[in-house]
Amino acid sequence: MTTYPFSAVLGMTDMRLALLLNAVSPAIGGVLVRGEKGTAKSTAVRALAALLPPVRRVAGCRFGCDPAEPDPACPDGPHPAGAAAETGPARLVELPVGAAEDRVVGSLDLEKALGEGVRAFEPGLLAAAHRGVLYVDEVNLLHDHLVDLLLDAAAMGRSHVEREGVSVSHAARFLLVGTMNPEEGELRPQLLDRFGLTVEVGASRDPGVRVEVVRRRLAADADPAGFAARWADADAEIAAQVAAARRRLAGVRLPDAALRQIAEVCAAFDVDGMRADIVTARTALAHAAWEGRDRVTIDDVRVAARLALPHRRRRDPFDTPGLDSKRLDEALREAQDAHPDDPDDGGPTDRGPDGGGPPDSGWPGGGPAGAGGPDGRGPDGSGCEEPDQGEPTPATYPGSGPDGPADGEWPQRAMNDDGSGEHGQGAGTRGGRTDGRDGAAGGGDDPASGRGSGGDGQPMAVPRGGLTARLLTAPGVGDGVPGRRSRARTGRGRTTGARVPAGRVGALHLPATVRAAAPQQAARGRVTGPLRLRPDDVREAVREGREGNLVLFVVDASGSMGARQRMTAVKDAVLALLTDAYQRRDKVAVVAFRGAGARTLLPATSSVLAASTRLAELPTGGRTPLAEGLLAAADLLRVERLRDPKRRPLVLVVTDGRATAGTRPLDRAAGAAAVLAAAGAPCVVVDCETGPVRLHLARRLATQLDAPHHPLDQMTTAALPRRTAATTSPDRSVA
Repeated sequence: MTTYPFSAVLGMTDMRLALLLNAVSPAIGGVLVRGEKGTAKSTAVRALAALLPPVRRVAGCRFGCDPAEPDPACPDGPHPAGAAAETGPARLVELPVGAAEDRVVGSLDLEKALGEGVRAFEPGLLAAAHRGVLYVDEVNLLHDHLVDLLLDAAAMGRSHVEREGVSVSHAARFLLVGTMNPEEGELRPQLLDRFGLTVEVGASRDPGVRVEVVRRRLAADADPAGFAARWADADAEIAAQVAAARRRLAGVRLPDAALRQIAEVCAAFDVDGMRADIVTARTALAHAAWEGRDRVTIDDVRVAARLALPHRRRRDPFDTPGLDSKRLDEALREAQDAHPDDPDDGGPTDRGPDGGGPPDSGWPGGGPAGAGGPDGRGPDGSGCEEPDQGEPTPATYPGSGPDGPADGEWPQRAMNDDGSGEHGQGAGTRGGRTDGRDGAAGGGDDPASGRGSGGDGQPMAVPRGGLTARLLTAPGVGDGVPGRRSRARTGRGRTTGARVPAGRVGALHLPATVRAAAPQQAARGRVTGPLRLRPDDVREAVREGREGNLVLFVVDASGSMGARQRMTAVKDAVLALLTDAYQRRDKVAVVAFRGAGARTLLPATSSVLAASTRLAELPTGGRTPLAEGLLAAADLLRVERLRDPKRRPLVLVVTDGRATAGTRPLDRAAGAAAVLAAAGAPCVVVDCETGPVRLHLARRLATQLDAPHHPLDQMTTAALPRRTAATTSPDRSVA
């Protein structure tokens, strides 16, 4: 199969630069590419492997040992000096989203280990990726423990497999590249921090660029070999530059002045820990080597900080990764001004033509500094200049007056299946930035209103500090994906029993295995020596842990909820519950009802940030179509049960229980409640009714749904003082 050429990828300057800097210095720690669908993320990563220098391996070694420096602990070793070697291209190993832990790190043959005392190890994807590229598409959809395994191996350069006292270790040094669509959920900050660099990519809104992208794609599809041949010289030049930068890297100096600039920039952006400083320093060294310099200048520090810091500023689920370029320049200027006499701080001769910003990188073949082929034009001579991306124009959202939109009106937004979408008006430049500087720089919050904005100008609801949601769980024991909410049989947790494995053995239950094999030893002729095991003796552990659920918010946005104080309290409670869902590894979905009907504001997603954005857009007013809201929730659950059958739902109905739309609204609401209850999804009714006179309709709805009933003010608890936090917990379990 012919790979699309790296030099033919148009635009995406920062993504290509970040990938190549990691190719020069894998010690940087990998690249996380964030962006919307269809922006050449996967295409660029697959093309990168072809640019890496060939790799010499010990012949027959399944772990890719270097003949000049074989791993002394290699499971296929030890390899003698002068062992036969073979040369081949650097491997590109792709990790599928559904991969199990054994497939990633490798597996041990437990029967041989227990019965014969032999460590029979089957290598996994980490072994295959050694000295190559490990590509993880949709890394944000992997289970957290698998992401931890990948990042640990990337950081330490080794993979360790521990199974029931049997241990195997092998070298696993690779260039780690992850891609993700933020609309499908964010990585957690502690995992984001482990990636060396991050870049944001988005499709250009320039018609000329889009035309050229389509032209190249169609040409590649029509004649893959011919298209690759036309770009072969450009790719060869970039590959030669990577190899030269690798050789040059060891001789690049990092002056004390540059090191101080790195430290002051990291301190100015208030990043946690020291990993940011270390990664920025390594990236600056690699960038200097890439540019052909023998020492790091302020321009290298600027580029490194722009790639290494944005994702390290995110601390909670409502933060968007981003870096304010003006603040970055100010921090660098302050660092320079603090040491004006230092001869190593880099001067105007180290900068671009205007004395400020980095010089043109001069990528061969129209690489990241250009947009075309070897002469700066496309191979067909069409020519296409890189557009000035400029600052993104914030997306505009239909607002609502004091009384909300007219009855039955909703903000006009085209929704995709995954909950993404753009407004019908004024959103033409969304995602236009590709320079890694999108994010929180332009965002601002209004604590009084509970509204804020993300870094791309989108309004979002901002949680009020100090509120903690009470713990809500689904009853019974499920079999869902690992999480932190409801009880479930998972691969992790406390052991509750043993069973005969249905397929590949999970966690071995050693006592049960021995008990099953012991009565058969005489029949198998054992007198002394190791236990004689057969496959049908093996028992695996049954473990009970916690699972993540689908938390479906069904929110009443009718006129009865329109009082500012009440809706603010509702949004505060929902935001606290959203934060809780994020921490407990849940998916979330939002259905709202008002006026004449109900609408799915957000299909099931792992993106709590997307949910808070939809909540900020939520208008109020009109009648209360309670029946339509409950039926919409039942329809959404039916679809999600087909998509993700193991994830149990938990429905939170946030309402005062009134029903005023249509004929016989209360009777229809009772019928809809019966439909939702018959769907088998556990529900919780959050009662928003306030005031001295109460109708208790929400309590009646809870009875119809066979669900717990909780007043709104009992759904959250203010943060406790530090002196009592150790003895009192704000969470209370609710079935």
